[in-house]
Amino acid sequence: MRVFVTGASGFIGTAVVQELKNAGHGVIGLARTSEAAAKLRGLGALPHRGTLDDIESLKSAAAQADGVIHLAFMHGLSKVTWRERLRIFAGGAPSGIAARFLEVITSADRRAIDALGSALQGSARPLVTTFGTLGLAAPKLRRDTAAVETDMPDPASPGYGRAITEDTVQAWASRGVRTAIVRLPPSVHGSGDSGLVPQMIRAARKKRMSAFVDDGLNRWPAVHRDDAARLFRLVLEHGNAGARYHGLAEKGVPMRDIAGVIGQRLGLPTASITQAAAAKQFSWLAPFVALDNPCSSRWTCDRLGWRPIGPSLLDDLDADDYFHG
Repeated sequence: MRVFVTGASGFIGTAVVQELKNAGHGVIGLARTSEAAAKLRGLGALPHRGTLDDIESLKSAAAQADGVIHLAFMHGLSKVTWRERLRIFAGGAPSGIAARFLEVITSADRRAIDALGSALQGSARPLVTTFGTLGLAAPKLRRDTAAVETDMPDPASPGYGRAITEDTVQAWASRGVRTAIVRLPPSVHGSGDSGLVPQMIRAARKKRMSAFVDDGLNRWPAVHRDDAARLFRLVLEHGNAGARYHGLAEKGVPMRDIAGVIGQRLGLPTASITQAAAAKQFSWLAPFVALDNPCSSRWTCDRLGWRPIGPSLLDDLDADDYFHG
């Protein structure tokens, strides 16, 4: 297959590109910069210059492909246009900046998905997208059972703003696009990780303490990025239209265990803090650090024959890669 991948030069994207190439697929990768384009050429992929805001560029690349894997997302202000930045910072009260930023980036994601879907409409070609399992978790809720693939995002979740975009993806399944969603856990780990766990490490360094909230028994699922990349390929090749898949190897790792390894590696104390104190320790990450998010991937594994083989989160975390600098 000839596969168009957005976010192809990122932490997960580069692993997906390598996985696709190893399986004999051709890859077109979206590249925002010349550096990203060079990186993709080095992986054997064909760069396609453009951004998530360039709707016509997205359509043209998707139209040339046999399938699309959409991984790109505007995680930071550096990827937002100056006009949208003006809207974020000058569009109302300062207390609403975070909400306006979320609206800008999720709106951009919905427009990108619609552009990709319109290029594939009526063709039965696959469009694989990704969201987070944290959208299934609500504050102060300790789950008795693990969330499964058929569970819907919880409106009370701090991750709901992005998770609700799943509806945009599902709408294209009724228009002749073989859509599929891969929900990824809050920790997709491995060398080069710059996600949520590294944010916890930075917070521990800054505050001179590695912390967890309350008893720290709330859980985060996890997966190694190479296992996640293999799942994206399997969903592209064999996924069911309209299906949701869970890309996690570990159902839930207690946050006190994650904080304990961070504290040990940094030579810092590990301590419990209250919900109220979490904002000072973790800043914007605080609501997510407190979530209990156990999830199951049993149906995904059974349906696709996916068997994660990478190291566990704690084994990966207890390595030098996470603590350079």
